[in-house]
Amino acid sequence: MTSHIRVKDDANNTENEQPRYLDNRFRRLYSLSAKYKQAETMQKTLLKLSTIANLALNPEQFYPELYQQLQKLITVDRFYIVLCCPRTGELSIPFYADQQQQAAPPENLTQLLRHGLTGYILRTGKALLANPTDIERLYQSGNITRRDNDCLQWLGVPTLAHGHVIGALVVQNRQEEFHFSPSDIALMEFISQHVAGVLERGNEHDEMERAISQHTLKLRQAYNKLKQEVRIRRRTELLQKSLYEIANLAAANLNDNDFYQQIHRVLRHLLPAHNCYIALIDEQTDQLTFPFYVSELASRHPLSRPRQDGLTEYLMAKGHPLLLNHAEITRLMTQGKIYRQAPILNNSNLMHQWIGVPLFIHGRIMGNLAIYSFRDQQQLQNQDVELLTFVSQHIATAIERKLNASAMQKSFERLEVMVNARTQELGRINQALELEILRRQKVEQQLTYDANHDTLTGLPNRAMFRERLTQAVRHLRRHKTDHFAVLFIDLDRFKLVNDTVGHVEGDHFLIETARRLRTCIRDNDTLARLGGDEFVILLDCIHQKEDVLEIGERVIRVLAAPYELSGQKFRSGASIGIAIATPQDSSETLLKNADNAMYQAKAKGKGCFVIFDPLRPSPRSGDGELADELAPALAAGQIKMQYLPIYKLNGNKIIAQEAKLYWEHPTLGHIHQLRLHTLAEQNGLRKELDNLAISLLINEWPIQPSNLPLHLTLSAESLRQPHSRKQLCHQLVSSDIPLSKLWLFFDEQALVQDSEHHVCSFDALSKTGVNLGISSYGTSFSALASLSFLPVTALKLDPCFATHLDSPRHLKLVKACFLAASALDLQVFCTGITSTAQQQAFIDIGIQWGQGPALGHSSYSHPQLHIA
Repeated sequence: MTSHIRVKDDANNTENEQPRYLDNRFRRLYSLSAKYKQAETMQKTLLKLSTIANLALNPEQFYPELYQQLQKLITVDRFYIVLCCPRTGELSIPFYADQQQQAAPPENLTQLLRHGLTGYILRTGKALLANPTDIERLYQSGNITRRDNDCLQWLGVPTLAHGHVIGALVVQNRQEEFHFSPSDIALMEFISQHVAGVLERGNEHDEMERAISQHTLKLRQAYNKLKQEVRIRRRTELLQKSLYEIANLAAANLNDNDFYQQIHRVLRHLLPAHNCYIALIDEQTDQLTFPFYVSELASRHPLSRPRQDGLTEYLMAKGHPLLLNHAEITRLMTQGKIYRQAPILNNSNLMHQWIGVPLFIHGRIMGNLAIYSFRDQQQLQNQDVELLTFVSQHIATAIERKLNASAMQKSFERLEVMVNARTQELGRINQALELEILRRQKVEQQLTYDANHDTLTGLPNRAMFRERLTQAVRHLRRHKTDHFAVLFIDLDRFKLVNDTVGHVEGDHFLIETARRLRTCIRDNDTLARLGGDEFVILLDCIHQKEDVLEIGERVIRVLAAPYELSGQKFRSGASIGIAIATPQDSSETLLKNADNAMYQAKAKGKGCFVIFDPLRPSPRSGDGELADELAPALAAGQIKMQYLPIYKLNGNKIIAQEAKLYWEHPTLGHIHQLRLHTLAEQNGLRKELDNLAISLLINEWPIQPSNLPLHLTLSAESLRQPHSRKQLCHQLVSSDIPLSKLWLFFDEQALVQDSEHHVCSFDALSKTGVNLGISSYGTSFSALASLSFLPVTALKLDPCFATHLDSPRHLKLVKACFLAASALDLQVFCTGITSTAQQQAFIDIGIQWGQGPALGHSSYSHPQLHIA
């Protein structure tokens, strides 16, 4: 039983298991069939995907197709592609698809992805399959800073190119029944490779397009350059041909109309010169002419007109080419710069453009060449200005040659007329030639006379006198018993005459002197003027020395008489040097000896004559040596001080004294202060002389009951340099002299020549308490107004005022000076009084103080004066 039952149970089990087995097999076969279909679908999809990737021309076409094929393989709720720039690291999203959101991705999606799982893949370069748990773990570990909370599964793979991450492919799933598998990672990596390939081909295609574009651009540039070179070559050939034609036109024998028509024809080959004119200046009439003119709007040729303010004159004034448009021309007319006076030429207010180029003819702007247009279709450029400027130079040359040829032809015609006229005139000239010869003989005689005579006085001049003197010397050498003498005459105060009454009256003075000298000599004597105020007399055939002395005294007496000049009386006088000839003397020696004797006469006080003595040293020849002796004399203390009295004119009472330097020379004797100053100026020792005067004055200051004021004259050398001025002030302040009793005088001429230093120095000296004054007043006629700015309290008149008091006009001049000085509260001292008449004249004028020989001119070697 048991066996049977077991067998039966086994049979029943067998029957029950049979359907179950078949059912499992069926399910297995169905699963295999589904996998096979899925594999077939995946194979076809991947094959088509590969085909699409190979045929895609650019990524933008490939991404949508990729998304469609991807949906056939896996369930995708969201799919996007992210690219990363290898140079800048910036992210871009070329494709984005979301099943639930049809709108475009948010603007800040790239920043969100950089901090999420996508950024993690880009940094690591590895594929990632993550669920919410994995995402939370990555967030907690700090690998990402943003969580994707809206997906259940997240799958991303990197896109690689040459081993570098260039982007990522990401799919997301929000459905719980679908899950990504590792095979999906492989699928996404396969797709990522195709994406990388498409991107690489796209880049290569872009590079090829760029290369083709660059190559095409270079070819186009080369082609354009070649076209430009061809155009320039053709233009250059045309320009050369045009210039050659212009040069030929200048040499062609054409009239003016044909010449300018041909110029215009050549110009039209180069530029659109449908409207053109040439303007030139006629130098003879200074009119503006228009030798050539053509216009589309006007047929009447413009007439010549004076130069006014048209466009042509405006261009010539500018002196360089101009390109003006309608607006600029209108503005110039509105501003009144053009056509304010001149008539408007050829509707200038309607011109669209105007080019003007100046024409340089004979090195000057003599006109202009202009082309212009009335239509907008004709656009003139700056290169047209350059071309027209270049062509205009040759046109100007052609015009210049044309004008020269025309001028030459006219010159030939005038020359022929002149030749005919000259031929006719030759007869008349031959007739007049004899008269001209006679006239020239007279002129030669006059020239000979003028060459030997002074033009002012009519006396023989230096050349004629030297000739006669040479003849006299030769005669004396042959006839040693005969005698003659030379008188060298130098007028005193001639410079004062010129300075006082002018050079015209000075000439009259010389003429009168020559007349007086003629009365002093015989007919066989020779009177000559050497120049300036120097006269010379050759006394021929003298018998004894007394004859010469008589002539000398006569000359002194005649020249001492007053002269009447400009209504004034002047006294001059003369200094005469006499040289008596010996057979051994030459003409040069005689003149030199007479000249030296004249200087000896001047040294004696002027108004006298001296006969030359070879044993007596000449003042003139010795001045140089004497000037050299001055410095040692200063060092040795040979220069002394003397004191001259100053009087009250009414009563002759001594009211002050004047300190003056003198030099008692071992051989020359007493040398007064005036000559000392001259010697010091020759040696540059004037400042040292002033320092000596100050030192002597300080050491010899008189101690006396009368306590008289003391006058001292200094040179401008003490004022010119600041340190000299400070030294002078220091000497005065540190001395025991009561400065209120000291009067320092400075020469008026130096004041006029250098007033600026005098003003500064006078201010500094006045602060020391010393009194200041101007000496030799009247020699330079300084403005009295200038004295009002100086702290001076006295004027000392020049001795020339006393000399000419017998002249009424001169007397008025002295009165005017005194009244003006009195108005400025200045004390006035007169000098050089030689007569009681002069003293009384000064008293009548109102001057109270003075000095001179007529008052008493004794000098004192010791400063103490005892007044009764």
